[in-house]
Amino acid sequence: QVQLVESGGGSVQAGGSLTLSCAASAYTYMNCMAWFRQAPGKERVRVAHIYTESGSTDYFPSVKGRFTISQDSAKNAVYLQMNSLSPEDTAMYYCAAGDMCYLSINDYLYRGQGTQVTVSS
Repeated sequence: QVQLVESGGGSVQAGGSLTLSCAASAYTYMNCMAWFRQAPGKERVRVAHIYTESGSTDYFPSVKGRFTISQDSAKNAVYLQMNSLSPEDTAMYYCAAGDMCYLSINDYLYRGQGTQVTVSS
């Protein structure tokens, strides 16, 4: 059973940066890897995804231009570079992997446990 483990979360002041990492416990080919986030009282939304073979990426509108998703195929890992963070980015961030880049995290084959990001003003 492949497990996804996120790391890199933490507390940062507004305007700061964080890089989240997601590593798979074993190699498995996944066509899509994505990052989701869920703030208290809000729905879980996909903030970024990457098609691993083509490298094609897309982002949630509010993070476009500030967040960058990237992959390291050799390490079976995906990253989320987050810049210009604001308090509105405060959430639990989850990594997911699957055969397609679905909007719902529930449609992904593998999901991580999440890493907390807290941005203070």
